[in-house]
Amino acid sequence: MTELSRLRWLCRRGMKELDLVMSGYLERYYPAASSEDQALFRALLDMPDPDLYGLLLGQDEPDDPELLRFIELLRGMSARH
Repeated sequence: MTELSRLRWLCRRGMKELDLVMSGYLERYYPAASSEDQALFRALLDMPDPDLYGLLLGQDEPDDPELLRFIELLRGMSARH
């Protein structure tokens, strides 16, 4: 299984909203993203759905400034599409 295939599988979440955001990023931006952003994306895929959902909705904020930057990028991406 290729990395992209594995990540596509991990983007399938228990919430349709998360599926759309995570799959959208994977297909549109992940291949050209920096290695740091790719690592942040993979870290988000390891999170439980409720935690990830809270971050994307702005109900929770991560302590890590780089993770916050990446979450804001995802929020902006989903607002445009």
